[in-house]
Amino acid sequence: MSVRGGLLVVGRMGGAALLAAVLVAVVPAAAYAHGVSGTGESVRSFFWSGLFHMLGGWDHLLFVAGVVLLAGTVRRSAQMISLFALGHSTTLIVATLAEWRLDPLLVDVVIVLSLVFVGVVGLIGRPRDWRWFAACVVGFGLVHGLGLSTRLQEAGLPEGVWDRLARTIVFNIGVEVGQLLALGLMVWVGSAWSRRVPWAHTRKAAHGVLAAIGLVTAVLLSFGVLDATEEEEELTAFGGCQVRIRTETYPGAGERPAKDFYEPSQTVPMEGFGRMLSEHLVVVHYRPDLPADQLAALRAFVTGDERVVAGPAPGQREAFKAVNLFQTLLCDDFDLETARRFTDDWLPEAPEEGQ
Repeated sequence: MSVRGGLLVVGRMGGAALLAAVLVAVVPAAAYAHGVSGTGESVRSFFWSGLFHMLGGWDHLLFVAGVVLLAGTVRRSAQMISLFALGHSTTLIVATLAEWRLDPLLVDVVIVLSLVFVGVVGLIGRPRDWRWFAACVVGFGLVHGLGLSTRLQEAGLPEGVWDRLARTIVFNIGVEVGQLLALGLMVWVGSAWSRRVPWAHTRKAAHGVLAAIGLVTAVLLSFGVLDATEEEEELTAFGGCQVRIRTETYPGAGERPAKDFYEPSQTVPMEGFGRMLSEHLVVVHYRPDLPADQLAALRAFVTGDERVVAGPAPGQREAFKAVNLFQTLLCDDFDLETARRFTDDWLPEAPEEGQ
C-alpha cells in the first residue's frame, strides 16, 4: 500500500467510528462492555475469552477508532495503538498476579470518559505536540487493563502463580488479536462508507458523536441508570430449580476453608469459598433459618462430597443456591436432588475415597 493509500485508509476510519457510535447510542444494552465469561480450565480457552471479550468491548474499540482517526497517519496510528496496548497489557498482568481489584463501575466510568477525551481533542484539532497525547493514551490504557484484570479475576483463575500468569498472558493475546480483527473490520466498513460520503466531512462529526456518547454513558453509569456490573439475568429451568449465569463475586482466592460445612451461626470465609470456586468446585449458600431436618440433610450432602462447601447467607431469599465457575442454581424450595444433579453435571467424577 502506498503512503497516500495508507493515509486514505486511516481517514476513512471516520465513517466507521461514526457508525459504531450511532449503534451504541441506539442500543443501550451495549453498556455492559467489560464482563469476562467463558473461561474454562484449559489455557487455550482463555485465548478465546480474550478474543470475544474484545470483539464485544464497544468502548475499548471506539477509543481505538477515535485515536486512529485523530492520528491521521499510519505510522502515528501504529505508535499510539502500541502505547495503548502496552498500557493495558501491563496493568492486566500485574494487577491479576497481585490480585488487585477495583470497583468495576468506577473503571467503566473512566473508560467511557476516555471517549469524551479523544472526542474533544478531535473537535479542537490535532495536537501540535503529540507527547502529551501519547502519555494520556498510555494512562487510559492502564485503566483499561485494570478493568480487564478485575473482570478476569471474577471469572475465576487457578491459585498457582505460573498457572495464573500463563492464562493471563494467553487472555491478553486473545484481546490483542480481537483488537486487530476489529480494526480490520472498521477499516473495511470505513472504506465502503467513504465511497458515499467524503470522509473529510465526517471526521469532526465522528469525534463529536464519540464525545457525546462517552459523556451520556458516564452520566447514566454514575446515576445507576445503566448497570455495567451485571448482565441481564436469564433463568433456565433445571429440575425443580432455576439456573442462570453466575454473577456472584468473591473477594479473591484465599486459603482453603477450614471445613466443608459452616453452621447458621458461623461466619463464612468468603475468600476461602473463592478459592474453592477457582478450583472449579461448587459453593452452596443456604438460608440460615432452614428447618432442622433440611439443615441436617444439607449438612450430610456437603460433608459427604469433597467437591462441595456450604455456608449460611443471611437475607437470602432462596432456600439455597449452588454456585460453580459459570452458573448459579437457584432453589426457592429445598430440593437436594437437584443440587446433587447440578454438582454431578459440573463435576461428573467424584473423588475416590482416600484421595
